[in-house]
Amino acid sequence: MSGFYTLLHKELSRFFKVGLQSIFAPMMATLIYLLIFSHMLEDRIQAYPGITYTTFLIPGLIMMAMLQNSFANSSSSLIQSKISGSIVFVLLSPLSYMEIFVAYVLASIIRGFLVGIGIYLVILIFFDISLQSLLWVFVFALIGNGFLGALGIIAAIWAEKFDQLAAFQNFVILPLTFLSGVFYTIHSLPPFWENVSRFNPFFYVIDGFRYGFFGVSDISPYFSLMIVVISFLAVSLITLHMLRVGYKLRQ
Repeated sequence: MSGFYTLLHKELSRFFKVGLQSIFAPMMATLIYLLIFSHMLEDRIQAYPGITYTTFLIPGLIMMAMLQNSFANSSSSLIQSKISGSIVFVLLSPLSYMEIFVAYVLASIIRGFLVGIGIYLVILIFFDISLQSLLWVFVFALIGNGFLGALGIIAAIWAEKFDQLAAFQNFVILPLTFLSGVFYTIHSLPPFWENVSRFNPFFYVIDGFRYGFFGVSDISPYFSLMIVVISFLAVSLITLHMLRVGYKLRQ
């Protein structure tokens, strides 16, 4: 287990050393999103009865930042190790592929939580927003961050250079997060796009997380939880298989 803790410590130290970029920059970006959209649309849109648009935005923006940073943590670390060649030291160590997987995903979860908690604490200075259920918030944050952490490993294993990883993030992760109901409820969409949104697993993460804040959501939180858990398990199994066979890692 000492090797596992060493790898986990390495992953945590990596993003703590650049905390201004890995933690504080996402906090600033989220606050800018909130400022712009709340200023422009506060008096024009009401997503749920009795909930202002600004308040509606807050959980979605927090979770969006958490998901993007969880993905960025595992994907950027692994691709850097691949390109620099230092991944060989991890592969030659007595670590099992399960331990490697857990270390990368756990570090991604921790970074996601730090970003999310930081954003929430700063927002509390300006807005009065409470949690209806801390348990629902924690569960969806935990599984959602783990889901994106595992997906980041897949992207980094598949990519052979930074350009390919950037393409994966720009053409897969970014659209899925922006089109997951962060800025709107899916019931406000035309029927076709509402049905399309239901195939986006990120939507269920956002919707379930928002339920923890308001006690209302577009979909039953239990159904959302089922979809998120299935998505996480599916991605985890694929990731573990890629690590076990050394796909694009053991050249």
